[in-house]
Amino acid sequence: MRLEEADPKGLVRESYRIEGISLGECRSIFMDWALSVADNRKIPDALRTLIAEYCTTAPDHPMNEVLTAGLMPAAEPKRRGGRLGRSA
Repeated sequence: MRLEEADPKGLVRESYRIEGISLGECRSIFMDWALSVADNRKIPDALRTLIAEYCTTAPDHPMNEVLTAGLMPAAEPKRRGGRLGRSA
């Protein structure tokens, strides 16, 4: 996947240019980015492209952690049993 396809609005690119950006701000930018990707099935490919492009050039940037976490499978929801699980 080309970098232009992986980051169509340039949100991730710009996050790497922000001096002193926090992890929380990176997470917010990531959510905006994820919503801008045309096809959700392409997100893992886009993330791999972004990681290859940016993580090596800025190894200490907080966005690296966010991009890498985006490739992790979602945790299974845990059901609470007993009375607490039935009450709303």
